[in-house]
Amino acid sequence: MRRSLKDTSFLVSEPVMEPATRGWRGAMTRLGFRMAPSAEELAERDDIRVVSQHWPGPRLIAVVNRKGGANKTPTVVMLSAILARYSGASTCAWDNNESQGTLGWRTEKGAHDRSVLDLIDSSQQLLSPETNAAEIAKFVHHQTVDKFDVLRSDEDEEGDHEVTAEEVDIAHQVLTRYYRLIVMDSGNTARAANWRRMIHHTNQLVVPVTAVEDRAEAARLTLQTLISRGGHDAELARNAVVIVSESTDAKRSMSGDALKRAKQEARRIADGFEPYVRSVVRIPYDPALVNGPIRYEALRPETQRAWLAAAAAVATGF
Repeated sequence: MRRSLKDTSFLVSEPVMEPATRGWRGAMTRLGFRMAPSAEELAERDDIRVVSQHWPGPRLIAVVNRKGGANKTPTVVMLSAILARYSGASTCAWDNNESQGTLGWRTEKGAHDRSVLDLIDSSQQLLSPETNAAEIAKFVHHQTVDKFDVLRSDEDEEGDHEVTAEEVDIAHQVLTRYYRLIVMDSGNTARAANWRRMIHHTNQLVVPVTAVEDRAEAARLTLQTLISRGGHDAELARNAVVIVSESTDAKRSMSGDALKRAKQEARRIADGFEPYVRSVVRIPYDPALVNGPIRYEALRPETQRAWLAAAAAVATGF
């Protein structure tokens, strides 16, 4: 009895693997000897695939730690740069500090001084069906190389306005109209109305930690607070990505023993968080992240690779 043609196909179901492009295997490929990629290159390709995908509807990442100096702002910049570069999705880094934040200090400034308060004041116009998509450029600061935009917090030293929960809702409504990915920097007060409203809108929680005891303890308390609130907050905490960066103190001393201890401490803290969250990623020290504007291309290759792994861990949660 003949089979039905519906039961077969001549299409190849598995994609053909591209040859190696990295290391000695890549060198051999360029010489004409087709070499299979190494396990490391395959892992990198997989991370690139994860961060390059598109998702239906906007996604919001909240970067939180109640302690200052925990690497929140560099984490926001790095995740925004990698996701924007690889996915091509419109991406905005939003400084959700109650008043003055530092995201604007570590990124490029556009040709204006507008902040989130100006965007909120103009929200009706920006949400109007007649407003064209390019109008958002009046309120955000474009990063010319890393391809994402920054919505700065209010930087008026004489101002006394603090962003409210209702204003977070308004800004969120505007930004999700113009962007597919939003990465939020945050203040240090988990009780603040704007902090709690940010969590309400969050799809993926990221908790950065520098490998110092008080930063790690603050991260633990941040997660514990969210778990104690139950519901959506607790689910975010259990599925959080913790990013542990090596301390800069040991690097300044340039002592071999100090460097070894810094790595051991980062490993100890990472291992401590492992049972309680979805993923933990360690980031090596890099001087390009310490001061001044942050640029992805300024990082060492091993740091770029670590941040790519971190971004893939975050994107997996979408």
